Amino acid sequence: MVAVSDKLETLLAPLVEDLGYEFVGIEYQSNPKNRLIRLYIDRPEVGIGVDDCERVSHEVSALLDVEDPVSGQYTLEVSSPGIERPLFTGAHFARFVGEVAKVMLAVPMDGRRKFKGLIIGADDEQVIMDVDGEQYTLTIADIQRANLAPDVDALLAQKRH
Repeated sequence: MVAVSDKLETLLAPLVEDLGYEFVGIEYQSNPKNRLIRLYIDRPEVGIGVDDCERVSHEVSALLDVEDPVSGQYTLEVSSPGIERPLFTGAHFARFVGEVAKVMLAVPMDGRRKFKGLIIGADDEQVIMDVDGEQYTLTIADIQRANLAPDVDALLAQKRH
């Protein structure tokens, strides 16, 4: 059975790209009271503004109304990836080699599910991270959630100078 998030990605990624944006990824959350579709878009060279999110939201809503891939009511959020950018694919990790990331695995590895460290390398199947001086090779398919974890204080200090 295909996961709802995979169906949504197959449906929405081409539309987002046709509108001139990078499809970063999608999160789908469902509980008895609500369903949430969170769509991340970007334009790396210029960034994303509220108008961009509004435009994509309007087009995506129209397509979701026609295709109806999610039963019942749902909330649609369209967002830029932000400073703590989510990482969905090996290509995302590869793009940010040298940056710090937080990763949560679906299944524990070496007795732990959470890792925070420097991205050393990545390909379509795995990411290599330096966590407190120890190297870990994590399988992309085993990653439940991942995002960049920049040192915000250091970034603010750089901006002041």
